[in-house]
Amino acid sequence: MMECPHCKTQYEREVLLKRLMVCPDCGYHLRMDVSERIAYLADKDTFEELDTTLRTMNPIQMAGYEEKVSAAEAKTSMNEAVVTGKCKIEGRDALLGIMSFDFLGGSMGSVVGEKISRLMLKGAAERIPVIIYATSGGARMQEGLFSLMQMAKTSSAAAELDDKGVPLFIMLCDPTTGGVTASFAMLGDIIAAEPNALIGFAGPRVIEGTIHQQLPEGFQRAEFQLKKGFVDCIVPRIEQKHFFAVMIDAHINPPFGKERK
Repeated sequence: MMECPHCKTQYEREVLLKRLMVCPDCGYHLRMDVSERIAYLADKDTFEELDTTLRTMNPIQMAGYEEKVSAAEAKTSMNEAVVTGKCKIEGRDALLGIMSFDFLGGSMGSVVGEKISRLMLKGAAERIPVIIYATSGGARMQEGLFSLMQMAKTSSAAAELDDKGVPLFIMLCDPTTGGVTASFAMLGDIIAAEPNALIGFAGPRVIEGTIHQQLPEGFQRAEFQLKKGFVDCIVPRIEQKHFFAVMIDAHINPPFGKERK
């Protein structure tokens, strides 16, 4: 059984999966596994995973880090906090990157930054739209400066997409914070969000502890960020596949022209 964090109603997991992990009672969007998102978003049998051989190292010899990575691999059946690949979405070619909060809080270390950068550079080279589902607690501090460098690297790759006129679409999921928010997650041509997703740099508790004031209700949630112009739109999960198909058509019709000067 699984319990909705919002209304506390309990359901069999199979019931929630049929509804894309959206509570039938209150509409709350529960967190979703990467494999489940791929199964929904990508046309059947079209997803081809990229960069499957990249593995996390321990660049600053942080004690216990390798054990934490191994535990995350066993827990999630993933080798990193992001899966990237090429697929079709309602018949349109797309490059897809999906982050997982279950893998060390979706933290962005060297491999996450490398896979996302490669995905965007591939999109720029082959003129294929890029879609990234972001969910993260921020930079992976067990890798020190190497993790912080990924902010600049992914931002540079996003700029390459922009130079080539290739669209980058971002879907912000719960939560998207820290260095991911401060880099590629805010650089999309369209920045969408799932309902009620927590979006920001520092979390509400950190901010309240810093300013010693109580934050307004709903602060940093997707609906609040939409009102403040931080995101372009909120898209319920059931509509996301068609939403991206429409966005791809809107950005490549007419087809890509010459490179920008």
